[in-house]
Amino acid sequence: MFGWLRRRGAARPIPDALWQAVMDRYPFLSARPEDDRRRLRELAGQFLGSKEFHGAQGFVITDEVALSIAVQAVLPLLNLKLGLKWYDDFVGIVVHPGQVVAKRTDTDEAGVVHHWDDVLAGEAMDQGPVMLNWDDVQDAGATAHQGYNLVIHEFAHKIDLRDGQADGCPPLPSRAARKQWLATMEAEYEAFREKVIVAERFGGEPQWLDPYGATAIDEFFAVACEAYFVNRSRFEREFPALVALFDPFFGASRED
Repeated sequence: MFGWLRRRGAARPIPDALWQAVMDRYPFLSARPEDDRRRLRELAGQFLGSKEFHGAQGFVITDEVALSIAVQAVLPLLNLKLGLKWYDDFVGIVVHPGQVVAKRTDTDEAGVVHHWDDVLAGEAMDQGPVMLNWDDVQDAGATAHQGYNLVIHEFAHKIDLRDGQADGCPPLPSRAARKQWLATMEAEYEAFREKVIVAERFGGEPQWLDPYGATAIDEFFAVACEAYFVNRSRFEREFPALVALFDPFFGASRED
């Protein structure tokens, strides 16, 4: 357990049996073309050589746990020229056995201090570690039909934050490209947010995409990325404008 990737440094060659076990767990990965799987395996090995995994609350990091996270984390990078450089702002990945209750404090404009509990499935810190929970990670194969994937969600935040702004727009090559991206993203976000409000407050049709995406535009980007990578066919029907936005960035044109 975990001896195979104990030290950071060089890329880790992934044993065949371990690779197959992870592919069997996540059909949205095993169904990808052979060339994609080969590249995913290579990137996952590099990722494992560059990151440190830490189990919280007594959770034990096994080789299968680490590889399960790694291969999902690198899926958005599959066709990006910068590869793992997108994730070079951090080293640590903290894995809890289940969701985490975080104590939050905020002071409003009147000086009143508010305390509340925030239930977290995961968290990505700007220039800091990524936190995940194993329950959601291991269930990603079963929840793909819902467009849900915790690992991709948190690592999409890392891509978004690459330029220091959590605004639903990754770094792009020009101001014109950024303007076009944000125009599309903001329009899709506002339309989705309105549908979620109607569903939750007025009994309207529930949305397929995770309603958490309606809380902020950066969360909408992360939620949309989840669905785009694990259930593209449904995502394409629901959000054709976002597919047209994401394809040139993540895949078809192989741009970074």
